[in-house]
Amino acid sequence: MHRDEQLTALLAHGTVIPVITINRLEDAVPLARALVAGGVRLLEITLRTAHGLAGAEAIMRAVPEAIVGIGTVLTPEDLARAVAMGARFALSPGATPALLDAAAAAPIPFLPGIATASELMAAMQRGFHTAKFFPASTAGGIPGLRALAGPFPAARFCPTGGISAANAAEWLAEPNVIAVGGSWLTPAAEVAAGQWEAIRARASQVSAQMPTQVPAQMPAQVPAPGAAQVPRPG
Repeated sequence: MHRDEQLTALLAHGTVIPVITINRLEDAVPLARALVAGGVRLLEITLRTAHGLAGAEAIMRAVPEAIVGIGTVLTPEDLARAVAMGARFALSPGATPALLDAAAAAPIPFLPGIATASELMAAMQRGFHTAKFFPASTAGGIPGLRALAGPFPAARFCPTGGISAANAAEWLAEPNVIAVGGSWLTPAAEVAAGQWEAIRARASQVSAQMPTQVPAQMPAQVPAPGAAQVPRPG
């Protein structure tokens, strides 16, 4: 299955991806259970703390309904660890040539972080037509995203950074947006206090209000900038 098809299949489970930082390992499973109970199954567990991978592994064992991805992937080694532990997808805040090369050979969908046209071109050259637009609010916001649509009609984005309950629907209404990511679903104070019901209720509200899949399918691929003119599957 082509990586775009894999990504489309994942996004059938929701278009809002909580960006989760695990500060205490014991919070990982109850947090995931609260989100899944509220209808949010796609989870990005970041590598921002020492508990990231262990928390993701605990969630995968105890909450099989969760679809666990690894975020803040910075190096090929980070990506290899994500693949080895069974992550379903991976994301990065940016992308180096080495990371893009490793991701192109990886068996799971990968969303490279981009903020500029040049960064997007480098990702597309390696076959990535879907990227994480980060940091979305300071990289031009919605006007910046719209500006990328003209020269890159096949590109699709998951904006992250500055996405909130107040503007998530506005971002998702953009035709080149397939999902959004954000930490507002799991406020640090609520996680620290173990307020799982509040998190479940917020997730339930998001699940009811946000579209379940945008768009229904990925667009037909066009050759990436600088790539050989060979038809691509998917």
